[in-house]
Amino acid sequence: MNQFALLHEADSKYCFAIKNDEIIIRLRASKEDKIDVYLVYGPKYEFHNNRYKAKMKIQYEDSLYKYYEKKLKLKDLRLAYIFEIYENGKKYFFCEDGLVINYDFENAFYNFYQMPYINENDRVKVVDWMQGAVFYQIFVDRFNIGRSSKDKSYIDMKWGDKPTPKNFAGGDLRGIIEKLDYLKELGITAIYLTPIFLSISNHKYDISDYKKIDPMFGDKDDLKELVQKAHKKNIRIVLDAVFNHCSMNIAQFQDVIKNGTKSKYYNWFIIDGEYPEPEKGNYECFASCNYMPKFNTSNEEVQDFLLDIAVYWIKECDIDGWRLDVSDEVSHDFWRRFRKAVKGVKSDCVIIGENWHDAYTYLMGDQYDSIMNYAFTKACLDYFAKDRLDAKGMAAKLNQILMRNNSLINSMMLNLVDSHDTLRFFTELGCNKKKQLCALMLATVFPGALCVYYGTEICMEGGYDPDSRRCFNWNQDEWDTEFLKEFKKILKMKKDDVIRYGTITASEKNGLLVVVREYKCEKIVLEMNMTKKAVNGIEPFKYRVIRKGEYNEKKIGCNVAS
Repeated sequence: MNQFALLHEADSKYCFAIKNDEIIIRLRASKEDKIDVYLVYGPKYEFHNNRYKAKMKIQYEDSLYKYYEKKLKLKDLRLAYIFEIYENGKKYFFCEDGLVINYDFENAFYNFYQMPYINENDRVKVVDWMQGAVFYQIFVDRFNIGRSSKDKSYIDMKWGDKPTPKNFAGGDLRGIIEKLDYLKELGITAIYLTPIFLSISNHKYDISDYKKIDPMFGDKDDLKELVQKAHKKNIRIVLDAVFNHCSMNIAQFQDVIKNGTKSKYYNWFIIDGEYPEPEKGNYECFASCNYMPKFNTSNEEVQDFLLDIAVYWIKECDIDGWRLDVSDEVSHDFWRRFRKAVKGVKSDCVIIGENWHDAYTYLMGDQYDSIMNYAFTKACLDYFAKDRLDAKGMAAKLNQILMRNNSLINSMMLNLVDSHDTLRFFTELGCNKKKQLCALMLATVFPGALCVYYGTEICMEGGYDPDSRRCFNWNQDEWDTEFLKEFKKILKMKKDDVIRYGTITASEKNGLLVVVREYKCEKIVLEMNMTKKAVNGIEPFKYRVIRKGEYNEKKIGCNVAS
């Protein structure tokens, strides 16, 4: 047995409460080891003479490890436990001292694992509407022009032309309001908007006034109307919070440029010298963009300023969440305060971080609810577009991603295959519509919320930014109606309880990627073929979805696009 592969951590993603009286316990072991694992558990103060034993099941398997899991219903919320492992008929114990041959139960209080107590305010709270949500990300300037009476002097490109980094096409909030029926009919349940506040750019990630809607997009009344009308259609609205940095034109930074260390805002930023000097770049900024100075989010005055903004738009317009730009470069302390402030105003307001990497330290119930799941995006690129993963490798990768967090967080992850910051996935696939539908189906069946980038439903193409931010083509004569029909059918599946709440296993069988979701007496099985030959009746680049119930089995989905 490879004891170096054994891993368990109490009060972590390896031991977490899913309800006030229910927990999940996991143990990691080597994929190569042939072992049986049992959980030995009991009330913390009675463990020495009052114990139970339950076999653990392999729930996940990646390229290196197997993950054993057991769910327990507790009467006493103070739990003690160890692991009993059998290999070739020999018994071992695994506890805080590591792997041992004998275990001293009489003195177990020195080295058992424990859940000391399930405190209500320490549990991860699920935003229920995120489980099974279907997001539609809109780059506002390029979606639809709705307000014909506005000042259009800033528009410098014809709708549909390929954009440059600085082009303006004229899309606005009114344009989104006009298309709410279209989005509802697609199956969308939430809209994520790129920034809408005052800025000189088309992307609005350099904000100069956080309490003013940019006139290019409309005003506060337009946002209120958008939210109200969206809510009537059961569609949520999530805004983009750019709290890592701002525009150099913001009043506070301009005051520092003028007054240097004498400015009361000097410590709002991180400056090397008496004055910020843009030509020298002697201050922290986003990436290497000197026109976007970085906030000092460890400064409590800055925190108060940003928290006021976050709460303001919830109270004023009843928005349903914040997507947090460059969130991993902002202090943990700020995000803890942010969560309390936002949830204190609206408990089901979702908090989604833009973390491209493992964000476990942010996803423990005290900061974000979720992140944009770019690890899933990369896995899809490698499997569907780049041929770097086969079905076995993809199953292992999906399980590895799932093991980054506990299952409650996984149920709220924002799963996407592309965004305004990536190449269009359809372009990455060489415009292969079969593969596009397969990727969409996998993202739908995977735990969490699905996020589709505007135009995916009409097979919009696009290279790297700014080409990924083209104008939406509203000429329906140029749409592939068969693809759109299949697109809607796939999105509809996200409403199913077995996909919203079910457990997941991902594996490979005969070259197929097999993903199974189970909930109560229902099971949905997705079989996907990315090989170049037919397997078990599934043609190349197609999938089959089967629903298995207590009394029936029925094929409910099949990729038929040519």
